[in-house]
Amino acid sequence: MRKRWQIAAPLTTEAEQELAAFPFPLRQILFNRGYATEAEARAFLLPERAFPDPGYLLDVDVAVDRILYARRQGQKVIVYGDYDVDGVTATALLLEVLKRLDIAVESYIPNRFDEGYGLNIEALREIKAGGADLVISVDCGIRSLDEAEFARSIGLDLIITDHHHPGESLPPALAVINPKRADDPYPEKNLAGVGLAWKLAQALMQTAAEEVDSSLLELVALGTVADLAPLNGENRLLVRGGLKQLRESRRPGLLSLAKLAGLNLATTTATDIGFILGPRLNAAGRLESALDALHLLLTQDVFQAGLLAQRLESQNRQRQALTRSIQAEAERLALKRAGDGDVPPLLFAVHPEFNIGVVGLAAARLSERHYRPAIVARQDAETTRGSCRSIPEFHITEALDQCADLLLHYGGHAAAAGFTLLNRNLPEFIERISCLAKKALDGKDLRPTLWADVEVPLSLMGPEVWKQLQYLQPTGYGNPEATFVSRDVRVRQVRAVGAEGNHLKLTLEDERGVLWDAIGFRLGEISSHLALGDRVDILYTLELNEYNGRRTLQINLKDVVKRR
Repeated sequence: MRKRWQIAAPLTTEAEQELAAFPFPLRQILFNRGYATEAEARAFLLPERAFPDPGYLLDVDVAVDRILYARRQGQKVIVYGDYDVDGVTATALLLEVLKRLDIAVESYIPNRFDEGYGLNIEALREIKAGGADLVISVDCGIRSLDEAEFARSIGLDLIITDHHHPGESLPPALAVINPKRADDPYPEKNLAGVGLAWKLAQALMQTAAEEVDSSLLELVALGTVADLAPLNGENRLLVRGGLKQLRESRRPGLLSLAKLAGLNLATTTATDIGFILGPRLNAAGRLESALDALHLLLTQDVFQAGLLAQRLESQNRQRQALTRSIQAEAERLALKRAGDGDVPPLLFAVHPEFNIGVVGLAAARLSERHYRPAIVARQDAETTRGSCRSIPEFHITEALDQCADLLLHYGGHAAAAGFTLLNRNLPEFIERISCLAKKALDGKDLRPTLWADVEVPLSLMGPEVWKQLQYLQPTGYGNPEATFVSRDVRVRQVRAVGAEGNHLKLTLEDERGVLWDAIGFRLGEISSHLALGDRVDILYTLELNEYNGRRTLQINLKDVVKRR
């Protein structure tokens, strides 16, 4: 699909003067991110502001008092997590903090396949029967009204910490900690689940007159980046500190996992979390149980760490193969449903043999490939469970809000969500949500837009620009990498690479005759349209490639257009 390129407007005269102390292209990049004065720019590049006090979070004081009461009374506490990286890291963080306070604590992470997402009544009944008096949820619970009421009815105190969007009513829990509550004054609204667990840990340790172990920030970085929380504001500071801890990590599990993945932890970036560590930690919960990922983060046994890392590495390879096969079948079903040869406003595929652990990944690939909202679901005997991925033009969770009467459970963000419904409601749900998508997207130019910070001759790129870009770190969702456009670049070598030829490998020549290595992930099909000597326009980021101990600058291609 041909993409639109949108290059940012050049600096205003005022901004050019204000940012004159910064070299080109850094000043343009800063301006694009909303920093138009020298003071604002320096505060962004070298952040030193303090974290907001966790006491601003509503109900955090109630939660702290209840947890310390559990310590005094010798009560058993359960940290109830989620099976993705955000939930697993949040669970690990609170387990370590509560154990440090000599609290009798255990964890519970539901099985994706048997229990689904979030709190469930049978689990709470089992937890109560096991002698627990207090449950602390992390990364889930904000829409669990019935489950919270059930916990209260059996005398099980419940503290909910969750960063997902609340519904119209809050669950009747002892404490509900969520900065997205309409009445919550906490200034940072976009903390991940593990970020909220960190804030609760801060408040708890402050009250207990203990120091929070700063090494726990590595868990915050892992969960925040893997969950695609925006890397600005407090999240940026947390991840920045967490990366520092991760590069010095002493966790045997992370050391083993990084070694198997060929990753040097000492130079880990947010990108490495997103594409290397995160998928491997997620693989356990997608295929079997997230407990392997949790145990890997917690274990101090080097031998066990190695075994767990090998298992996650193997599961990640299985996950990749499974995603490819489900994506292909889901695409066939979704386009067949449309029937007229055109791509429908919303892609929907459901099948009883789809693995519920990877339907979200398949939906993401479909949405990326066709630039449409996509839903991929598994249908069991009585219910259908699906994962949704969307595009900026269509808020998927707001669409689910308009189908709430058909759903048993649902929740998510603007771009991603999940749901469960009874099979008898499936036809009406498909019709209703497809109509909502058609109404929202009708008449719009549905092509992905690639944003670029600045157009620059490739010959001006080099080590000095690379050094400037490091001040922007950590980059990711909400604080994207600097992206450039260079035109009229000569192709010197071209080939498709990867097991299935999915990736594009180019050697490019700039205006000075200097050769550049370039890689374009999932751009392999472009290779058949290029030949030696072609001249192309490229949209790309600049990255450091390390191979056999040698570090060189490399172009990471986002799009390539052949010049006529």
